[in-house]
Amino acid sequence: MPKFVIEREIPGAGNMTPADLKMISQKSCGVLSSLGPSVQWVHSYVTGDKIYCIYQASDESLVRRHAELGGFPANKISRVTSVIDPATAE
Repeated sequence: MPKFVIEREIPGAGNMTPADLKMISQKSCGVLSSLGPSVQWVHSYVTGDKIYCIYQASDESLVRRHAELGGFPANKISRVTSVIDPATAE
């Protein structure tokens, strides 16, 4: 299944409390459950004013639908074409 990186602009994201992060995670999981197995959340990175989410989905439209139903911004969605790491250099 294709992988996507979603950039979400959320001012103050890095200042969210564990309770805030739990709440938005629960909301996301609820929406994902309603959309079925064709879209899955892998994990997210929280920075100062953005959250970068990694999703697997059959297509970008499901990622957009998740954002719409959950009320989450999806300022940029990029399909991953390759993954590299230190082992790539060997």
